[in-house]
Amino acid sequence: MSILIYFSSAGGSREVKQQQQQIFQFLESKMIKYRTVDITQDPSMKEEMRKKVGSPTAMPPQVFSGDMYCGDFQAFFQAVEEEKGEAFFKL
Repeated sequence: MSILIYFSSAGGSREVKQQQQQIFQFLESKMIKYRTVDITQDPSMKEEMRKKVGSPTAMPPQVFSGDMYCGDFQAFFQAVEEEKGEAFFKL
């Protein structure tokens, strides 16, 4: 399974940037490979992300494992708090 993370590299809030970094750091610390899609580089990627999530207002970061939706930062954070961080990524 390939982990895919939709994220934003431009502007946005400090909180969103920190959330994205926490996900990236978790994956890197576990040596889990992942790919990223920067929704600010191609506007169609934002719409693709929202369609895949099933929410017209979804904001990054959004995480997928293959074709399966894992969740947003809140779901990731809750999984880590429950010591189920790796399970969140459905590997």
